[in-house]
Amino acid sequence: MNRRSTVVLLCSFALLLGTTGLIAAGGGQAGAGVGAQVPPVAEEEVPQALPPGTYAPDQEQTCLKECHDLKPANLVLRTPHGVKADRRTPAAAHQCETCHGPSPAHVAFTATPPTVVYKGPKASPAAERTRMCLSCHKSGQRMSWRGNQHIANDVACDNCHTVHADKDPVLVEASQPQKCFTCHAEVRADGNKMSHHPVREGLIGCASCHNVHGSTPGLLTKSTVNETCYTCHAEKRGPFVWEHAPARESCANCHSSHGSNQRNLLTSKDPFLCLSCHSYGGHINLPRYNRVSNPYGSGCSNCHVSMHGSNHPSGAKLTR
Repeated sequence: MNRRSTVVLLCSFALLLGTTGLIAAGGGQAGAGVGAQVPPVAEEEVPQALPPGTYAPDQEQTCLKECHDLKPANLVLRTPHGVKADRRTPAAAHQCETCHGPSPAHVAFTATPPTVVYKGPKASPAAERTRMCLSCHKSGQRMSWRGNQHIANDVACDNCHTVHADKDPVLVEASQPQKCFTCHAEVRADGNKMSHHPVREGLIGCASCHNVHGSTPGLLTKSTVNETCYTCHAEKRGPFVWEHAPARESCANCHSSHGSNQRNLLTSKDPFLCLSCHSYGGHINLPRYNRVSNPYGSGCSNCHVSMHGSNHPSGAKLTR
């Protein structure tokens, strides 16, 4: 091999090493050239340092037996949070202090409360308690939590959820409404009216219609009122040849969803509800004459039986 061939071989080897180094620095991206910049790591991808403090050893003994030996505290061992064999649970990480925060002063039997607490005058702010829960529970239905009405009113996760209960009451349809009614008293009143959804009977819960963690206006499970209602009342969806415009627009135009003293959750008595739009229907009706049959039986729906819409060829007046 002559001198010229040796020089060419050495230059090629050096160039190969330089290119390999650039590719490795660029995360293995093909085509990375000289001067290629390594993309910065997104802030949320950087592992966060543990909060300051030390964790107490054997907290099942220190916390649950020496001080917090009451039944509600010990029931946490019967919940998914207390499964030590699952590395995703608080019990498998730092046990009680995984959620309550590293609290060396509290563990040392001082009056200092844990870093994150719930009840009492020294409770942490709602945002701090919620942040702790969202560090694990941040997907699925909870993705819109940060923009919903509950967080805007300083409602924290543990205001509704009983974390230490072996069966969280708010997750059971029969007991769920009672938790919601602690704030929504007007809905409780509507639910006690003559016509109502079977909420107080325990057949459905508030979460059957509402996504309390955040969604569209009204915290509905679907994008509109109608789509939410159609999950149970599919026969009202259509499509219909002859549509009833108010029903197509929103079920709430005629129905009060939480309860009413009129039949079928109507906002007012049948004929008066119809007459709020149909002031004169081309025949005898309530506002124009005294000799009428409107107030009797079902009123207008004595004849107009398909008030949600009709597919009958002769159903233009929603009579079939």
